[in-house]
Amino acid sequence: MDTNVIYAFLLTLLAGLTTGVGSVIGLFVPRSNKKFLSLVLGFSAGVMIYVSFMEMIPKSQGYLDAAYGTQNGVWWMCGALFFGMAVIMLIDNFIPSPESDLTAQKTGQHSSGLERMGVMTALAIAIHNFPEGLATFASTLDDVSLGLAIAVAIAIHNIPEGIVTSVPIYHATGKRKKAFLVSLLSGLTEPLGALIGYLILRPFLSDTVYGIIFASISGIMIYIAIEELIPMAREYDKGNSMILGCIFGMMVMALSLIMFM
Repeated sequence: MDTNVIYAFLLTLLAGLTTGVGSVIGLFVPRSNKKFLSLVLGFSAGVMIYVSFMEMIPKSQGYLDAAYGTQNGVWWMCGALFFGMAVIMLIDNFIPSPESDLTAQKTGQHSSGLERMGVMTALAIAIHNFPEGLATFASTLDDVSLGLAIAVAIAIHNIPEGIVTSVPIYHATGKRKKAFLVSLLSGLTEPLGALIGYLILRPFLSDTVYGIIFASISGIMIYIAIEELIPMAREYDKGNSMILGCIFGMMVMALSLIMFM
């Protein structure tokens, strides 16, 4: 097997496993510092937005221009971008989102309701993580430095996802092991998404396929940042923590991309 394929899969696996890190934090560390959590979520959103607009969309445009010419390439890129947004929007409409479960948690539910909330949150996160795994994997196959940057961004935002999954289950059941395992399993859909995506797309990888993948993944990441990460960050802190984290994330991403040019 190609060394780059193994590296891409390992990066995706590590990004998924950080959900378990968040789970441990949720079980053993009180979530009293909500400004810090808001900062971290904002940081992840900033990284995702910046890498989408400044790196992945231009890469997509380059691939599709090579395949179809400049004018047609733009149409293909825009179509794939909004297709990615439409896919993740459909997922959001059919599966309860993590932030709605978090809100319910704050209102004070009975233990059975809390446990169901944690499981539904894990299911929502698992489905969201599937395309993220494909994003990390496909990006690493094409550009190792870009794949590493995306893996770090996804790993960072998987940590608070692990927290919001494990806390309600643990509070409902008192079982740390169960809460940890449910949370961890929700993150492992990332390497699963990478594996299935690779097996399906491997025979068809070309300029067109890479261009469509990058634009679609950009759409998914932009949607996740705007619809999920930023509102959740605002829920934890109404001050400047989210926007400061977002700007800092963009700065870090810009510096990392410049360093790897």
